[in-house]
Amino acid sequence: MTISPPFRLATTSFIYPDRILPNVEKLGPVFDEIELLVFESAPEKVLPSADEIRTLAAYKERFDLTFNVHLPLDISLTDPEAEKRKSAVDTIIRIMELCSPLTPSTYTLHLDFHGSKTKPADIETFRQSASESLDRLAGSISDPGLVSVETLEYPFSYAAPLVEKYNLSVCADIGHLVKYGYSVRDFFGKWARDISIVHLHGVDFSTTPPKDHVSLDRLPDPAAREIMDILSQFTGVVSLEVFNREHLDVSLDFLSRRILQET
Repeated sequence: MTISPPFRLATTSFIYPDRILPNVEKLGPVFDEIELLVFESAPEKVLPSADEIRTLAAYKERFDLTFNVHLPLDISLTDPEAEKRKSAVDTIIRIMELCSPLTPSTYTLHLDFHGSKTKPADIETFRQSASESLDRLAGSISDPGLVSVETLEYPFSYAAPLVEKYNLSVCADIGHLVKYGYSVRDFFGKWARDISIVHLHGVDFSTTPPKDHVSLDRLPDPAAREIMDILSQFTGVVSLEVFNREHLDVSLDFLSRRILQET
């Protein structure tokens, strides 16, 4: 089914159980943008090679395609150990340099929260660790706004001072907002101008804990209506952040039925 929403439609580079290139070759003709999943940084061979980056650049021209990059999950800018934080910054800089020929629209970053969300001291430790790392990262890249901080399980207000201080952008992971009980409408009301990408996926509340990154039909209907209303006016990048063909196909059908009928 053909989809022509107001936003640029993306999905991940792991819809098929294969490496990035075969996924992009299959998905590139269908989507406006591909979210390159660089979830692991070690061993070195798991990262895209220089040859693969050159091939992706060719696909970009061939399919009139753009890319965004999801930075690794196995490293953390807020790790309790200073040496690990330093290594994480170095790794992120290296990955951004590797992917720079693709001119990604954004590099999505997790700022992991370690500790208790009810202890002000833990929140301050999180901000201090992140700030030390971001000082080095922001000083090593040409445009810190290319880095988008993703909404995770903790209140985004914890990361907000860092986003503002370093002029970062925001990745609004709507599935995470729904899963953890945050208002999607309130979030967009505050951060709309800073959102460089939306991650969109379903949340299945029939399991404990709820399972995210599933097809969009698993969204509770009130949340789905609110989300579709917001996205009907959104003109940025929306990435269907699912990881298999079945969830992708169901999500595309969901979008066709729910948002296109309302625009």
